[in-house]
Amino acid sequence: MCYFNPLLIQISVKEIIKQFKEKTPNPLYLLHGDESFYIDQITDAATKYILDESERDFNLTVLYGKDADMGQLQEQVKQYPMMAERQLVIVKEAQDVKSWGVMEAYFDNPSPTTVLILAHKHKKADSRKKFFKSIKKNGVIFESKKLYENQVDGWIITYLKGKGYSINQKATMLLVEFLGADLGKIAKELEKLMIVLEKGTQISEVHIEENIGISKDYNAFELTNALASRDILKANKIIN
Repeated sequence: MCYFNPLLIQISVKEIIKQFKEKTPNPLYLLHGDESFYIDQITDAATKYILDESERDFNLTVLYGKDADMGQLQEQVKQYPMMAERQLVIVKEAQDVKSWGVMEAYFDNPSPTTVLILAHKHKKADSRKKFFKSIKKNGVIFESKKLYENQVDGWIITYLKGKGYSINQKATMLLVEFLGADLGKIAKELEKLMIVLEKGTQISEVHIEENIGISKDYNAFELTNALASRDILKANKIIN
């Protein structure tokens, strides 16, 4: 049986994925915001955990906002699952849906045997709209916020710790300097490293240079050192 608390709006990623793993998902999820990484993480977890592998062929539907027909979506979410407790319907790129008008009645009274996930990426959904208010009342809304650049180093350390790795300060700085606050890009590059490095490895700037292609010699960290030691030649090389 589904459970949800309409007052629990800013639920965490871990709590949502826990619901999926325990087979107690809510009937509605609106995932929205500027940071795509967490939205992708949640939708991937939904596909992995809500349905068993044998149930996915008949009970998993993935649509894209730009091409989605709201009438067909309405019919789909009202269908009963086949040989399963529930069906899963995911609308990716939901920010491209021009109007949710046809679906508003459904958002007011969602089917308990359907899990509908709207992945609204790259921007916040309009909280003034009726569909937003209905989902807020009858489901879960998760806002995926971009991190500030000064928060990303901590995120990298925590992310790698969860995977069984550590990283030194210079390597962390290199990633942030060259990739910014885009968690998706950072995670993708870290996955490359984890393929070639054994668990328990402390990732260094050498690993970054050899496997990702970011130079450990030409960056702001080395520029600061060159300026501090008055090495004008090296400073100019880095600047160039």
